[in-house]
Amino acid sequence: MEKLKALLNRPAVVAGLAFVVGLFIGLVVLGWWLWPVKWTNAAPAHLRADYQVDYLRMAVDSYVLNQDADLARQRYQALGDKAPQVLDMLRQNPGKQNPAQIESFAAIVAAGTQGEQPGDQATPAAAAKKGRLGILGIFLILVGLLVLLAVVAAIIFMVRQRIASPREPATPMEWEKQIANELESTDFAAEGREPPLAQFNSTYVQGDDLFDESYSVDSPTGEFLGECGVGIADTIGVGEPKKVSAFEVWLFDKNDIQTVTKVLMSEHAFNDEATRQRLATKGELVLAEPGQTLVLETATLQLVARVVDMAYGEGALPEHSYFERLSLDLAVWRKESAEEEEES
Repeated sequence: MEKLKALLNRPAVVAGLAFVVGLFIGLVVLGWWLWPVKWTNAAPAHLRADYQVDYLRMAVDSYVLNQDADLARQRYQALGDKAPQVLDMLRQNPGKQNPAQIESFAAIVAAGTQGEQPGDQATPAAAAKKGRLGILGIFLILVGLLVLLAVVAAIIFMVRQRIASPREPATPMEWEKQIANELESTDFAAEGREPPLAQFNSTYVQGDDLFDESYSVDSPTGEFLGECGVGIADTIGVGEPKKVSAFEVWLFDKNDIQTVTKVLMSEHAFNDEATRQRLATKGELVLAEPGQTLVLETATLQLVARVVDMAYGEGALPEHSYFERLSLDLAVWRKESAEEEEES
């Protein structure tokens, strides 16, 4: 995709592509399929060679019957520059015709074309009309090519705009995926800590009423060690979409019988005593704030969850009561490694 964008940004490539596409549309689509050329009322000069000979046979027969010299010359000149060649072919293969009649016809047409080339008998008006038609045809062809080039250029422009402006996410899940991909994971090595065993970005956007993400934690050799995740813990108000007021962050260790959970709460939920009592059974209650860090530990694993970004929704409900979005950076270490690092 990047290479295509780079090519389409080069004027020479765009011009060449427009020319090729316009030529293809003009010759194949319009000229061959949509508006193919249909020959009608073709002049004798455009006939195949054997048909031209047959035409001249009929002209000779007509002259023998009516003795109209002018008509004979007119029919002969209708063959254009090929008239002498066709007459020679008839002489060489007269068939059932009398050679003498052919020669009589040849003498008549030769007498009327002394000093003239076949086709010189056209009137000035006919010649002018033919010239006007030729110019008009060239003009129409040029206009057609210009229209085709304009259409192709418009198509290329729209393609470039579409490539340069990707489609906006249409659903909360698509927004979550885009935001998570754009988030920069915490660089623990830069903070002087050992890189985590596993690290994940988790994002919630209002409207994802089934938000519940889980991630597998494996050793460098692929051994399954446990899981961690984030899900909806509580909501406020009624109607759709849900107004999420608290999330549960959890850590499961295959070597521990208990799953550790902490509840990340909105400001309103954290300060509401009834809500606190209801959620206290889920785990330790923590107020959600930008940069807030939660640490969860099991027998062999340690999870550090950091609030990277958050925003509250606005509406008829109490202020700071539910989340419009929430992004967490989840990092997991082997507990032994974390403890060794703290000791050192």
